[in-house]
Amino acid sequence: MAETPLTASIRRRGLMLVLSSPSGAGKSTIARNLLESDPSFELSISVTTRARRGSEIDGRHYHFRSPREFGSMRDNDELLEWAEVHGNFYATPREPAERALAEGRDMLFDIDWQGAAQLRDKMRADIVSIFILPPSMRELKGRLRRRAEDADAVIEARLDNARTEIEHWRDYDYIVINDDLDAAFIKVQAIVTAERLRRDRRPGLFDFVTGLLDEKLD
Repeated sequence: MAETPLTASIRRRGLMLVLSSPSGAGKSTIARNLLESDPSFELSISVTTRARRGSEIDGRHYHFRSPREFGSMRDNDELLEWAEVHGNFYATPREPAERALAEGRDMLFDIDWQGAAQLRDKMRADIVSIFILPPSMRELKGRLRRRAEDADAVIEARLDNARTEIEHWRDYDYIVINDDLDAAFIKVQAIVTAERLRRDRRPGLFDFVTGLLDEKLD
């Protein structure tokens, strides 16, 4: 539901929306739909030590940094979370996220439970976390097979990883079971709407209510 000009004018602090799920549960599709339908969201751009591919643009796809630069950022507390994946480092830079929140813009994080835990430690008051569950492990296996992207051994490994990831569902604020993608997306949108209306995210309400109480009636 779109905001009215009045409600949109009330200053608020942005939120950090974290979406996590096992591979194949629909997290990335929901994240993409949210970015396409809601211009208030922007995707967090990660820092990485991986070599830039020919089609990639520094600052748009990733912030490419050398291992030495990455280490300096980590040691100076310039990263909200980081991980090593296949010999390369990936991380969420702190400064863009804090600037966006202060300006009332929302950040979307498509990350796993480990990254979510690190974000929660650094920015707990700003985090809204959603874990996307499949309706069954059998359906999850079917979705991975229908993608036709991985060999059977890879699919089995993803299913084993899924069980480990699902064990962390209790750490999240909200749980959405994706038995129907459209319905799951509507639920995520409802969570976002409710969280944007939280009193503690809307510092502009103090001025609004003061003006409301001081308003003179003829």
